[in-house]
Amino acid sequence: MPYLPPQKRNHEQVTRWVRDVLLKQCRTWVAVRDAEITGYAALDGDMLEHLYLRPDVRRQGIGTLLLNEVRRHSPDVVSLHVFQQNTDARAFYERHGFTALDTSDGNRNMENLPDMTLHWTPTRAR
Repeated sequence: MPYLPPQKRNHEQVTRWVRDVLLKQCRTWVAVRDAEITGYAALDGDMLEHLYLRPDVRRQGIGTLLLNEVRRHSPDVVSLHVFQQNTDARAFYERHGFTALDTSDGNRNMENLPDMTLHWTPTRAR
C-alpha cells in the first residue's frame, strides 16, 4: 500500500503490540503454507480488526479462507474499516457481500487517511 505514511513503530514495538494487544483481545487465525506465515485475520467481537496477506500470495484463496473462518465465528454480522484508497481490499470485500455503511476523513485512524466502514450480514432465504 504505497499510499501509507512511513511506519512510526519499529519491529520490537509491533511485536510487543501483537503479543500484548492483538493476541489477547482478538480471536486470531494464521494462514500457513510450507511452514511460512502467509496471512492472518483478527476478530474482536463482530469487528474484523485485521485481515492481511503477504502480497505474493494474494488471489490464491487464502483471504477467502480466512474470511470464511471469521464469518463462521461471527455468523450474524461482520464489520470492518478499510482505507478508501485500498481498492483491491474494497473489491475483495464487495465480492464477499460487504456493503459500505459510512465514510470518514481519516480522523479515526492513526494514518489519518480517509476510510470507510463495511458491513456484512448473511443472506437469509425468504
